[in-house]
Amino acid sequence: MTLPLRWGRRLLPVSAVLAFLGLWQWSAGHYPPDQLPSPLDVAAGFRELTESGALFEHIRISLLRFATAYGLAAAVAIPLGLLLGGYAPAGRACDPLLQLLRPISPIAWFPLAVLWFGIGNPPAIFIIFLAAFFPILLATISGVRDVEPLHLKVASNFGAGRVFTFVAVVLPAAFPHVMVGLHIALGTAWIHLVAGEMLGAQSGLGYLIVDARNFLRTDLIIAGMLLVGALGLAINGAMRRAEGVVRRRWGAV
Repeated sequence: MTLPLRWGRRLLPVSAVLAFLGLWQWSAGHYPPDQLPSPLDVAAGFRELTESGALFEHIRISLLRFATAYGLAAAVAIPLGLLLGGYAPAGRACDPLLQLLRPISPIAWFPLAVLWFGIGNPPAIFIIFLAAFFPILLATISGVRDVEPLHLKVASNFGAGRVFTFVAVVLPAAFPHVMVGLHIALGTAWIHLVAGEMLGAQSGLGYLIVDARNFLRTDLIIAGMLLVGALGLAINGAMRRAEGVVRRRWGAV
């Protein structure tokens, strides 16, 4: 890649961000600050949260909730998906139930989550878990079912046992589908993190946004929204790097 082309690819995203900030600044001039604060007002809100120490505590708690719920969803959905995808009778038995529950929005579970778990961490973790569970599960089932039958026959002809075939053939072949599910679940779970933390939580980024709304601090609302987006981008980037490591290990790249 030539130097001008490399710099061009780097400058394009920077130009888009600068254009967005310019449009935002121009639009803010047509509204009172309590309706649409300018980028400088939001930056001042960031500084206020940082100096008080509240910002880092909200980030820590939100990331902990997200990691707990997302990790539980992956730990349950991937093995269950491998089972339902690899054992046809179990897949056929559970498919109607999955198709019934899958379209239900996690937000629809809010009333039951409060009744079952009260307020605080448990209902938020439950909502995030639901948001992540079904994308991972369905992608894993699809990945196992789409394994090329020829690969399984070759492994069988070479005398490979079921365990070896599962580890050396099925898992690597299903891995791209699983990663698609993990990426989709990452986005849906991160979106519902904020919604879940609005459900009676007393900390976290969702609570920060709700609390700022109660005090009509639109600068802090937008600061919280931008922070949610930035953290989601960072988490997605970290997952892509981890995916690349696994792909290289299995010789997929």
